[in-house]
Amino acid sequence: MGAKVALVTGASSGIGESAARHLKDAGFIVYAAARRVDRMAGLERAGIRTIALDVTDDASARVAVERILAEQGRIDVLVNNAGYGSYGALEDVPLAEAQAQLDVNVLGLARMARLVLPQLRAQRSGTIINISSMGGNFTTPLGAWYHASKYAVEAISDALRMELGPFGIDVVVVQPGSIRTEWGAIAAATVLETSGDGPYRAQAEAVANALGNSSRPDARLTSSPDVVARAIVRAATARRPRPRYRIGFGAKPLVLARRILPTRVFDRLIQRAVSA
Repeated sequence: MGAKVALVTGASSGIGESAARHLKDAGFIVYAAARRVDRMAGLERAGIRTIALDVTDDASARVAVERILAEQGRIDVLVNNAGYGSYGALEDVPLAEAQAQLDVNVLGLARMARLVLPQLRAQRSGTIINISSMGGNFTTPLGAWYHASKYAVEAISDALRMELGPFGIDVVVVQPGSIRTEWGAIAAATVLETSGDGPYRAQAEAVANALGNSSRPDARLTSSPDVVARAIVRAATARRPRPRYRIGFGAKPLVLARRILPTRVFDRLIQRAVSA
């Protein structure tokens, strides 16, 4: 067998872009997928194949997977990275936006897994890597729908791991901590737009400040996307990958704190951190 084939969704920036580059360096044939192919010109110049993909659209997803199978005859690794953070008070967020959040972060992930699974089962091998978050273990104020989506990713991944084990397919969850990407700035703008003028204004401003700071190039309490990308490569190349990789600033200590602290104590810890 030649080089293994990897598909990375949400690869136009941040963790997805870095994962595509690191997988290429590790010897994979990489397909980087995103809605905007023009934003992946740098990846194409690096020898990575780029492909248009909207994970919320059945036809787009099917065409992308069919193209890879037609060109390579197999898929070995699916990195479900496409996702975004929609923030705002539950009272303020339109249910249509909540649905959009779940469509991308949860149903889009499931759609891609469903499309590659017949091939992985036929091969009796493969790895599905679902990018969750440390926020799949605890919540922050004004992030109800984002955290709900990541809790769902955790549950889906656990079910898939047990379902697919008999077929030789591994399912891995990667739980990044605070990572320097444009994600934080986008989420900060969303929370201010949604809840910045009403009764939740003070909370929205505090949350936006915390999220926006995480996107700054000089942000101290964050990690580079490369840290997450290296964990993705470890999972993709391991003979027996771990079910979960917690990686990046804050991931391990905050998840541990959520487990051992009383709920109200942890609530105060998070509220203090957001307001800092």
